[in-house]
Amino acid sequence: MEKEKFYITTAIAYTSRKPHIGNTYEVVLTDAIARYNRLIGKDVFFLTGTDEHGQKIEQCAAESGITPKEYVDSVAGEIKNIWDLMNSSYDKFIRTTDDYHEKTVQKIFKKLYDQGDIYKGEYSGLYCVPCESFFTETQVSDGCCPDCGRPVTETKEEAYFFRMSKYQDALMKHIEDNPDFIQPESRKKEMVNNFLKPGLQDLCVSRTSFKWGIPVTFDNNHVIYVWIDALSNYITALGYDCGENSDLYRKYWPADVHIIGKDILRFHTIYWPIMLMALGEPLPKQIFGHPWLLSGDDKMSKSKGNVMYADDLVRHFGVDAIRYYVLREMPFAADGTITLETIIARYNADLANTLGNLVNRTVAMVNKYFGKNLENPGVKEEIDSELEELCNRTKNIVDERMKELRVADSLDAVMALARRCNKYIDETMPWALAKDESKSDRLKTVLCNLVEGIRFIAVLLSPFMPETSDKIFAQINTDETTYETLAAFDACKTISVGEATPLFARIDEAKKLEEVSADIFGGEKEKKEEKKKDKKQEKKPESEIPSEIGIDDFAKVEMKVGVVLESKRVEGADKLLVSQIKIGDEIRQIISGIAKYYKPEELVGKKVVVVTNLKPVKLRGVLSQGMILAASDGDKLSVLSPDRQDDISDGSAIS
Repeated sequence: MEKEKFYITTAIAYTSRKPHIGNTYEVVLTDAIARYNRLIGKDVFFLTGTDEHGQKIEQCAAESGITPKEYVDSVAGEIKNIWDLMNSSYDKFIRTTDDYHEKTVQKIFKKLYDQGDIYKGEYSGLYCVPCESFFTETQVSDGCCPDCGRPVTETKEEAYFFRMSKYQDALMKHIEDNPDFIQPESRKKEMVNNFLKPGLQDLCVSRTSFKWGIPVTFDNNHVIYVWIDALSNYITALGYDCGENSDLYRKYWPADVHIIGKDILRFHTIYWPIMLMALGEPLPKQIFGHPWLLSGDDKMSKSKGNVMYADDLVRHFGVDAIRYYVLREMPFAADGTITLETIIARYNADLANTLGNLVNRTVAMVNKYFGKNLENPGVKEEIDSELEELCNRTKNIVDERMKELRVADSLDAVMALARRCNKYIDETMPWALAKDESKSDRLKTVLCNLVEGIRFIAVLLSPFMPETSDKIFAQINTDETTYETLAAFDACKTISVGEATPLFARIDEAKKLEEVSADIFGGEKEKKEEKKKDKKQEKKPESEIPSEIGIDDFAKVEMKVGVVLESKRVEGADKLLVSQIKIGDEIRQIISGIAKYYKPEELVGKKVVVVTNLKPVKLRGVLSQGMILAASDGDKLSVLSPDRQDDISDGSAIS
């Protein structure tokens, strides 16, 4: 039986500079989706690569005193090394300076020109070099680019234009007929309302003011501008050749999904589909515009001193820990955040305490009580059926969420299973069973159930943390590692485990923070942030606090329902709890001064009311991204919570 094909791509990385962790997130996300589809049996082709032409690169090369080709060779090599470092399992790495790509782009340009979709004219407007985009007077603000905020320059030059408006109605109909074409839904509305409905302008597709580009074959004064050049990589990589197409192209095109950053959504959801329509080729099935990974609450920028690079982070935390963090912390539709504090917090809570502790103590108990080897005698109790049912349900949950590209939610489900396995240990108390010889068969069953639960976790984690899954498989000594083996909860009837080796050693937060900060930022950035965010606000005199507010004032406060996934005490702070709270598609870390009134375990699973648009702050060096609302009366305090816990879902707005 022929496998179902699955073609997935990243946007190709621009070779102007080394990619930071926010850029790297995209290839990790795409790799996780590609690996998952391979796991479930699809024939996957995963494309990534580099975008290597343009004025900005010509300028960077000149500043470096080398040729543009030498410059892009160096940066493209660095990008590829980082993609490899992050264990991205791409099938092809395309460069837009590849000879076959350049020749096909020239053919595409000529074909569109010959059929009247491209014509020569003159461009007069404002140009942003870093974004390689033209803007009108009404689009810029104070002479600066509306996308990146840098100055634009007035430009007038001869250019070739693509007749976008000719295909506008056809594109609108396609979007209406294919509701999942642009995802998330908010991105689709943005494209339709802001660009398509107001009407499309013809697109500039050639330049004469610089030379570093693919020449127009019939007009040597022009080079082909970025859109036709870069966007065409998705088909040239497969062997598209204006009709003389390869078997690879016929097999995999159209793409099942393009994974791109939300900042280049317009080019992929408007320009690219229209180009394909003009070429008479099928459109990709889906375009997913992922959000940004912010450094704290800011975009990463060298000028702000907040840039993090994947290789630096991997050196300190390991590949899988960083893969896990960026995949787990990025919501489906909202921007995610990365700080050294939150990396360490997530590492300790999920990887060391939950996953690592589960595997380590289970394998250690098998070794201790039975010398590595045992068979399952099947002495079952009701609690065993609960664990088995959750393992089977988790597989289904991950499948449903990955179909929707909800990677963070999929990881959340796997970690929930790991937490349940840890709870199963506490409930069955293997150490107590080991003291009673008559309970030996029950102890064997419990340990076999735990190993089987761990096996489910390892298989489901393999697309996200491949190295960690392999280590787990080695420790539980199983070759039952495929998706098909999850069809039944019974693969571990006979067990012969390996040595218990810690997967993730718990990190000393203060020590690690100082070490990594000094290495990555030279210590200065973290000191400035700590001083700025830890500075206490002066309390307003009572006379300045308004006794009444208007509805507009109230509307400034955004409140939503969240569900507490984890909670623990903040080290060195008797009054503070730090909780991981799921609010719709995102998870926030929130610190609350309620440790006197609530034990951490009392909050787990509870739905609470959270202020979500409060500016993030650090308390005792730990980041807090919101506020849990509570009512107090003297020495009593109660966290606010919906009275119908099951009826109100997390993420629901409070009004």
